[in-house]
Amino acid sequence: MSFPKGFLWGGATAANQYEGGYNEGGRGLANVDVMPHGEDRFPIGLGQKLHLDFDADHHYPAQVGVDFYHRYKEDIALYAEMGFKVFRMSIAWSRIFPKGDEAEPNEAGLQFYENVFKELKKHNIEPLVTITHFDMPIHLIKEYGGWKNRKVVGFYENLVRALFTRYKGLVRYWITFNEINIILHLPFMGAGLTFEPGENEKQAKYSAIHHELIASASATKIAHEIDPAIKVGSMLAAGTFYPASPNPKDVLQAQQDNRNNYFFVDVQARGAYPAYALKAFEREGIVIPFEDGDKELLKENTVDYITFSYYTSNMSAHPDNLQSHEDASGNIIVGKKNPYLEVSEWGWPIDPLGFRTTMNEIYDRYQKPLFVVENGLGAIDRPDENGYVEDDYRINYLRDHISAMRDAVELDGVDLMGYTTWAPIDLVSASTGEMSKRYGFVYVDRNDAGDGTLNRTKKKSFNWYKQVIATNGQEL
Repeated sequence: MSFPKGFLWGGATAANQYEGGYNEGGRGLANVDVMPHGEDRFPIGLGQKLHLDFDADHHYPAQVGVDFYHRYKEDIALYAEMGFKVFRMSIAWSRIFPKGDEAEPNEAGLQFYENVFKELKKHNIEPLVTITHFDMPIHLIKEYGGWKNRKVVGFYENLVRALFTRYKGLVRYWITFNEINIILHLPFMGAGLTFEPGENEKQAKYSAIHHELIASASATKIAHEIDPAIKVGSMLAAGTFYPASPNPKDVLQAQQDNRNNYFFVDVQARGAYPAYALKAFEREGIVIPFEDGDKELLKENTVDYITFSYYTSNMSAHPDNLQSHEDASGNIIVGKKNPYLEVSEWGWPIDPLGFRTTMNEIYDRYQKPLFVVENGLGAIDRPDENGYVEDDYRINYLRDHISAMRDAVELDGVDLMGYTTWAPIDLVSASTGEMSKRYGFVYVDRNDAGDGTLNRTKKKSFNWYKQVIATNGQEL
């Protein structure tokens, strides 16, 4: 069995973890730039003082990333050598609008991405571009309160108009927000949210979520007006929740946890707030800030396809049964420990069959084309004296997951457009700020403290994935 003809194989990255050049080409400061490596990476609790600028006590890995800004031709050549059909990347909002609220975009930023897209096209690689991958200009956070403020929707509309107009004919596939559901778990990283003492955090989050959902629908509308050939997708951090036991309470809890995760795409793909969410908001006193025309905008501008990340499945237990189950560790979305699964070095359960289950669940729910845009294994790589890494553990992980994905397509009939691994090259970990948590087929000489040459070296998995692509998934 193999994948459909024209299946888009490739890899995925994010500007804030990869690009660097944070103060070059007129770029402004973003929330992701000031997130340090180490235990202070994420602010915790209402009213805690945030890092909204740099200080001498921390290392800020996004300043350099792994220097795609200066090395994009070298890296794209490596992706072409592997046979990539598609490369997922993201735009740094503050490279296009340094403060976020300017009337006109930064030409140097627009030109940089144009150069990247043309380099990809030269190698017959299709760009798949995320408009917002966790980054937001610091000015929009300080001046407007980030996505809590409806004005930010207009600033986002200015951004997408600039992008869709400038890159018409260069970029066909867009994603509005990366892992939009992460706002519930890491609101500063996910959406640049900060909270004041005494502020209703849940109300603030869902007000911001509404504004993101409106912005996503508006972006879809603008894209189709500028170029009907453009395809716009949504994106969530996926991974089905299993009930911890056949206890009906655990089953109901798993259903509710899945709904909380799918809520965002329910709106983006179906065009309306689902009844279960409206009832929950009513019970909890959460007021969604609908304005005139919002419901029509959502209904008339649903996404063309659905993208998602999959690293692991999750497990749910009803509050009455919590003491019977140990907490899982490592992942941003925390569930219960599944006794049937092995875990990675970072404590993430490894569940290839859950990948197939998740794909079926999403496709059954929405009946829209799917695109897997993140899947991979974070691990400690130990290069030899020549920088070569024997990463059979990564090959095994990806082989098992691609096999399960193939079953979802061939046996279950899931309509799948493509697959991009996270990540084709080592880069900064979003959750930890580490370099030692590596995912790539290409080793980058850089450590957690920011030391190293940034030289690129192919790992064993490089040629393995090259063969996977060359055989369209037949040889794993």
